[in-house]
Amino acid sequence: MKKRLLTPAVILSVFLLDRLAKAWALNHLVWNSVQVLPFFRLTYAQNTGVAFGMFKDSNLFFLVFSTALVGGLLLFRRRIQAYGPLASLGLALVLGGALGNIYDRISYGFVVDFFDFSFFPAVFNVADSAITVGAAFLALGLKDEKKAGAGQAG
Repeated sequence: MKKRLLTPAVILSVFLLDRLAKAWALNHLVWNSVQVLPFFRLTYAQNTGVAFGMFKDSNLFFLVFSTALVGGLLLFRRRIQAYGPLASLGLALVLGGALGNIYDRISYGFVVDFFDFSFFPAVFNVADSAITVGAAFLALGLKDEKKAGAGQAG
């Protein structure tokens, strides 16, 4: 696969995996929770806020905010990618996850969550996981300003 197609492929893969997982959750978990491991359940939840259930009933605000964030990331995409492969992968994961949650906010008026770890304070989904890992990769990738002259104004 050509290098320039890698970012769109990751974005699309995350989005599709998120959609498939949420479709399964909507069809199989709405009325039941499934115990997978002693500390892990699949539990359907509707989230109208953000992570950890904060700012409940703020779907429209987070729809606008997420859309603006995606627009900003796309605007600065080349500058971010100049930092190297870790920043590029982080960008793709964040974009794919954000698009998955934006889709939910538009389609359902809430985000579908279903990963429920007993030791974690919130239920989350594939998109949230991609955003979290992607943000960490972005932070690590952007930390090294020496790569490819990325810190230089172009």
